[in-house]
Amino acid sequence: MTLRSFADIRARAADRKGGEAALAALLPSMKTAAELAAIPDDRWLSMMSRCVFQAGFSWKVVETKWPGTEAAFWDFSPARCRAMSDEEFDALLKDSRIIRNGAKVRSVQNNAALVMDLSAEYGSVGKAVGAWPADDYIGLLDLLKKRGDRLGGGAGMMALRFMGRDGWVTSPDMVRALAAESVIDGSVDSQKSRKAIQAAFSQWSAEEGTPFAHISRILAMSVD
Repeated sequence: MTLRSFADIRARAADRKGGEAALAALLPSMKTAAELAAIPDDRWLSMMSRCVFQAGFSWKVVETKWPGTEAAFWDFSPARCRAMSDEEFDALLKDSRIIRNGAKVRSVQNNAALVMDLSAEYGSVGKAVGAWPADDYIGLLDLLKKRGDRLGGGAGMMALRFMGRDGWVTSPDMVRALAAESVIDGSVDSQKSRKAIQAAFSQWSAEEGTPFAHISRILAMSVD
């Protein structure tokens, strides 16, 4: 694959946003592997759950309900959520503090199992996420999709982004930019496209050491 220099793409985005300084102010900050490893498992489960509950709702609704949701789900203690009984599940579906969607409530229990399994395998979720190699970011997304509940696609990507893990988010504008750069020519979710995105991001990142998250945002801001 012959790619356009990322410096050219960055220049286009900067021109659209009012200059390099204005563009830089719009880029997300990322955590180091050590910082990710220091995040407790309950905070990973909380963010996974928040992104799952967010699907189909405005962020304002979720944000307003989140303190009550934290309390309702035992502050997202993985062990406590995993042990949720049928009676507790039924009670949660009547609890006005949360968004009462049965599939999403059940996902908290299932993702608590994922969190505990990763903790057993790697020492903590943060250690697993922080140590995952950048050149296999699609492998990390696959893990969330296959072993998690409702963490495929946007929810998993956004959870990683909000927690500070470097990676991309396939927003509509970013996907349009990838198509314009001839990185993808079909569904962004196909195995061929996902491998092409990984290869393109790895190549662009190697040019200047640009984090994937910055590449993702700059791509999104480079299209009209």
